Amino acid sequence: MTRRVLVHVGTPKTGTSYLQDVLFRNRELLLEHGVLYPADRFDAHFLAALDLMRLPWGGLEQEALGRWDELAAQVRAHDGTSIVSHEILARASATQAAEALASFDEPGREPAEIHLLLSGRDLVRQVPAEWQENVKHRNTLTYERFLARLRDPDRSTRIGSWFWAVQEIPDILDRWGAHVPPERVHLITVPPPGGDPDLLWQRFSSAFGLDGLDLELETTRSNPSMGVPETALLRRINASTNKVVPPAHYRELVRELVAHQTLSPRRDSPRLAVPPDLHDWLHELQSRWVAEVRDRGYDVVGDLDDLLSRPTVAAEDFADPDHPDEAEVADAALATIGAVLQEQVREREDRAAERARAREVEDDLRRQLSDVREALARSYLRPSFLHRERIVRGLEGSRAGRVSMRVYRAARGRSSRSA
Repeated sequence: MTRRVLVHVGTPKTGTSYLQDVLFRNRELLLEHGVLYPADRFDAHFLAALDLMRLPWGGLEQEALGRWDELAAQVRAHDGTSIVSHEILARASATQAAEALASFDEPGREPAEIHLLLSGRDLVRQVPAEWQENVKHRNTLTYERFLARLRDPDRSTRIGSWFWAVQEIPDILDRWGAHVPPERVHLITVPPPGGDPDLLWQRFSSAFGLDGLDLELETTRSNPSMGVPETALLRRINASTNKVVPPAHYRELVRELVAHQTLSPRRDSPRLAVPPDLHDWLHELQSRWVAEVRDRGYDVVGDLDDLLSRPTVAAEDFADPDHPDEAEVADAALATIGAVLQEQVREREDRAAERARAREVEDDLRRQLSDVREALARSYLRPSFLHRERIVRGLEGSRAGRVSMRVYRAARGRSSRSA
């Protein structure tokens, strides 16, 4: 059987969370069909990517130590098809990419057939999505300053360098595809908005060779976007709580409870968009990317024209997240307060239930202890016990009796004075 390794390296915000959750939830079924998705937890490939690139990530880099080697070892041991997928792999340097691909082979064995997969989306949707993702990770940068850093020609800022490292499609393919034949490089394009919602999965399924498998496609893990007032609110929450909420609690309390569970489901607010004056710049940039990809002869799953930027809102409908409608922000804030209070009520009720269960256990133990004490007391009142006790007290009243008791206890092999 040919060993094939499908390495999916991003980009972010292209349906990757959904894809990875489907793969994780169906990994047993996939393995029955010879496809390995090596993951013992849903974020296993994220930790492996952190380890490969030695990226600091709020303390998770310590938990990630050794994870890439573990993943690569599982891939090497599998004789069929293996899938590796995480969007931050797009950030890897050429050296790290080469190291990653080399780790799937071992000396003396036929090299694996490596396939590189990259999913891409037009920049008109990627730019606001990346700013929002920064906000979800505690950033307080305004949208205007974020856009200015993207346009910095030197790409010298941390924000700008990260964005282009994980979004510039030709550059990512240069770093990851240097040692992979063009026909084994697969570019999956995200369809434009308004089309068939199942089309992106159909493209993923085709590219990954999953067609015909009866996979469970309903998932609970996704990375939905927020609207303008919701993102503005979250940025203000970051500014006011970054020194109060420790990093270990931010993900659960703010990113999950507030952003994903409370603010993201609100669909009636204005959507984040690119300012109208940037449309031409982005369209020109991605037109060059599309032309370059066409010339390279990669396998395209979808339509390269899907990558060409189109305005998502009319110029007159653009809502500036740096100057949002304050009534809409207040409405989002009330929803957030309600969700936090509801979570507090739930936690208090859970703690009260735990205390009640603990009291029940404690009361049961008290009853058992009382029963034991009563049983002991009854045994002490038996005539035979009282008779033995009088004899022992009598013997211990004389020197000869005490000697006799010591001899008796030594013979019994016990040290208890009640023997």
